[in-house]
Amino acid sequence: MTRLTDLWQIGVDAVGGDTSVRQSLRAHPITPPDRIIAVGKAATAMARAAASLFPDAPMLIVTKDGHADGAPAHARVIEAAHPVPNAASLKAGAVMLEAVQDCGPGTHLLMLVSGGASALAEVLEDDLTLDDLAQRTQAKLASGADIHQINAMRRGLSRIKGGKLLEAFRGAKVTTLAISDVEGDSLGVIGSGIGDAPEGRAFAHDARIVASNAIARAAIAQAAQADVRSNAETLYEDVATLAPRIAAELKAAPDGLHVLGGEPTVILPENPGLGGRNMMLALRLAREIAGVDDLQILVAGTDGSDGPTDAAGAIVDGKTWDSSGQAAIESAAPYDWLAARGALLKPGPTGTNVMDLLIARKG
Repeated sequence: MTRLTDLWQIGVDAVGGDTSVRQSLRAHPITPPDRIIAVGKAATAMARAAASLFPDAPMLIVTKDGHADGAPAHARVIEAAHPVPNAASLKAGAVMLEAVQDCGPGTHLLMLVSGGASALAEVLEDDLTLDDLAQRTQAKLASGADIHQINAMRRGLSRIKGGKLLEAFRGAKVTTLAISDVEGDSLGVIGSGIGDAPEGRAFAHDARIVASNAIARAAIAQAAQADVRSNAETLYEDVATLAPRIAAELKAAPDGLHVLGGEPTVILPENPGLGGRNMMLALRLAREIAGVDDLQILVAGTDGSDGPTDAAGAIVDGKTWDSSGQAAIESAAPYDWLAARGALLKPGPTGTNVMDLLIARKG
C-alpha cells in the first residue's frame, strides 16, 4: 500500500515546473525566444527547462527567498518575500519592467509564470508606498479572503499586474506558460495577471496552462488506481467550515482513497501564531476524527510551504488530537502543536505551485 506522503509526491512531481515546461515546449514547439522572464515560486524549475532548450536567451528569474537553488548559471536571479511583499519585491518589479521595455521590434519574449508572483514582483502606483502594500496585503490575508479577492486588490494597486506589464512590450510575440494556483486556471488571476496580455495589444500572444491541481490529482488517482473512491477540487471554503464537513463525508465514505484539491481560507485572530491554512485545516480535522481508528489524512501545499513556515502541511489520524489542541486552534498556532506530535510534512521547495492537496485513506 502506497503511503500518503508518496502519493502526494507523485502528484507534485506530475506538475513540477521543469517537467511541465519541458513537456509543453516539446508538444508545442516555439521559435527561440530573445528573452526569458520567469516569476513565481516555481520560477527556477520552469526556467531550468527553458534554458535547456534555449541556452542562449538572456534570462531573469524572480522567485521566493530560498527557492533559487538550481537556477541556470547565466540567469539573473532576484529573491523576494512571500506572501507579504518586501523591498526586494519592488526591485524585482522594476527589473522585470525594464526587461520587457528592452525588448525591441521583432523580438519574442517567453514568460514563465507561477503562483506567488503577485507578492514577489511589484511596481506600485505613484501614490502608494511599500508599507501601504504590505499593510493591505496582510489585512486581506488575515480576513480570510480567497486568492481571487486578494489578487483583485493587488491588480488595483499595481503598474505591472492585470496585463499592465506587457503593455510595455514593443516586440512581435509573447509566449506565456503558466502553472495555475487558482480555481478556474485563469491567466488573468495567476500572479494577478502578470503574464496576461492587455486588450488591444499590437503583438501576438500565445498562452498555455502547463500544470494545474487537476493534473496533480489525476496523477495520484492513476498511481492509486482501484483504491480511489473520490477525486474533486472542493477545498475553497474557510477551514472552520471545511473540517467538519470533510470529516463527516469521510466517516460516511467507503474504504479507500479520497483526493481533494483547492485552496482553503482561514480567518486569523489579531496576533496569530505560527502556521498556515493547511496546518490549520489538518489541526481541525484531527479534532473531528479523534478516536476514529481507520482514517489518516494528509493536507499540504504543493509548493512545499504553508504560510511563513518550513512545512507544507501535516498528516493526522484518530490518535493525533488531544484537548491542548483547542488553544492552538483559537490562537491560530498549529505549527508547534503539530510539530510536537511529529505530524508536520517538510518536503522543502518543490518547484511547483498548484494550490493544495488533501489525501485521505480510510480503512
